[in-house]
Amino acid sequence: MSTSGRRFAIGETDFLLDEQPWRILSGSLHYFRIHPDQWADRIAKARGMGLNTIETYVAWNAHSPRPGVFETEAGLDLGRFLDLVAEQGMNAIVRPGPYICAEWDNGGLPAWLFQRPGTGIRSSEPTYLAAVTEYYQQLAPILVPRQIDRGGPIILMQVENEYGAYGDDKAYLKALAELNREIGVTVPLITVDQPTHTMLENGSLPELHLTGSFGSRVPERLETLRKHQQTGPLMCSEFWNGWFDSWGLHHHTTPVAEIAHSLDELLARGGSVNIYMLQGGTNFGFTNGANHKGTYAPIVTSYDYDAPLDEAGNPTEKYWAMRDVISKYAPVGEPPNAEAAPRPTFSAPIEASVPLWAMLDRVGRWSTHQDPPTCDDLGHYHGFMLYRTELDYQDTSTLALAVSEVRDRAQVFLDRDPVGVLSRDHHEHVLPLPANARGTLDVLVEDLGRVDYGPRIGEPKGLIGPARVNGRPLTEWEVLPLDLDDIEPVAAALREEAAAGSAPATPLVGPAFGRAVFDLPETGDLFLDTHGWGKGVVWINGFCLGRYWSRGPQRTLYVPGPVLREHGNELVVLELHATAHGEARFVPQMDLGPLEF
Repeated sequence: MSTSGRRFAIGETDFLLDEQPWRILSGSLHYFRIHPDQWADRIAKARGMGLNTIETYVAWNAHSPRPGVFETEAGLDLGRFLDLVAEQGMNAIVRPGPYICAEWDNGGLPAWLFQRPGTGIRSSEPTYLAAVTEYYQQLAPILVPRQIDRGGPIILMQVENEYGAYGDDKAYLKALAELNREIGVTVPLITVDQPTHTMLENGSLPELHLTGSFGSRVPERLETLRKHQQTGPLMCSEFWNGWFDSWGLHHHTTPVAEIAHSLDELLARGGSVNIYMLQGGTNFGFTNGANHKGTYAPIVTSYDYDAPLDEAGNPTEKYWAMRDVISKYAPVGEPPNAEAAPRPTFSAPIEASVPLWAMLDRVGRWSTHQDPPTCDDLGHYHGFMLYRTELDYQDTSTLALAVSEVRDRAQVFLDRDPVGVLSRDHHEHVLPLPANARGTLDVLVEDLGRVDYGPRIGEPKGLIGPARVNGRPLTEWEVLPLDLDDIEPVAAALREEAAAGSAPATPLVGPAFGRAVFDLPETGDLFLDTHGWGKGVVWINGFCLGRYWSRGPQRTLYVPGPVLREHGNELVVLELHATAHGEARFVPQMDLGPLEF
């Protein structure tokens, strides 16, 4: 990295690079949603589109899954990502939050924050600010030396994120601005809010440069921005060119011509832009967020966002249309290949399976509790938790299990036989139990993603409040958080089953783990077809692709080429219900579902 710096500033009418007017043409790439071996490819395609800047959020909870931990390896190597941006001759905008929304689990805030009594989230409350200060201090060695005035790519840093939609604590915003300066940030600081008078007023400070988030009605939105900021460049720092999907709803797209027209309007008026998203990427693992506006709505694994680069990083019609618009105002780079070749079509049998019940001692440790604790009480912040107690109702013919609330989905079993499902999104609280129920009651609860926007961020997961049968509380619980971050203990058991010559799973009946092994027909990405599978999670070579669900809209899982090898790829699936067939099938292209149901 060069030690000689350049100057980036905010002028009366323009951004200024070395005192010359300069327009920001940026695109959003979330390093934590893209395999690190693919970062350089996506950045190059941004340059080919005519962009000069890359923007990224920083997901605090990804870096800090537990208090006192700050991880920066592999896919969390933010420094390497920014260095790759610089190598392409591009600049960077960094948005460290601490809250980011981004349709990401808990809006990027670590769940452990909410376990600290009295913590005032997104406010000037001292306990919260102390945690944010530690977070910023951990980011400082990564960000500070990579600012443009020190030879790096960073030209702007954002303070909070759309804060005007949440609160109006000016002391909080001021504390964040001062904290940026204290750790050594010298580049200009910005805020972003939707361009309404209330949000812009609540989410800003006079010393911070205002930017907007919108994707249409450009003249009106720029006029509103100008009313709140009489001088300085106009910028849409979240130009929405698509949208995200939720389980059970249709796949969202936006018309290419309308997006191109709105971008043209923005650039014709001299505005700067950050395209949200340039490429959306994928909510690998258990990282997706959720919305709750009366009904809980978890977000799907794909974060394709109908962006100019699709989930696999391939240019779309929108890419070329937006590139044409940008070419009217700035030079564009070398274009990427116009079309992506179809990916291989093949299948591999699920050659071995083991019931979840046989794996419990390999994936966690039991603890005992009088009443059911939440997942958060046990420091378990994503995935699954199993609750177990004993029933003895030999003389009762009518029985109903009731829970105060389940977050977010509970499968109920009696002596391992399925009884039913309680779903938060369906507002379900009660299930009938078999008459004269006697035996082991298991309740497998899945955290489907923490709410990322609004007052419900930070809600604990699991069984909330007491569980009752016919009005009487159930007590004396055994509880097992399932640790699935490392799937190797399960994979080893499946290999043992395969070596013993167990019969292939046709179909796979859950809850159970299954294993398939396949060679790679040719290098590159794959698309795993989840048609005919119920609900579950998939890993390939230990890398968690994320969740699938028959309710859709998403019908494929994206497999990044870098996680694959030429021979002996190992697929592990946790199927919660059942599959219609006993094989893993790969298809030529992604299928993100219908545009309407």
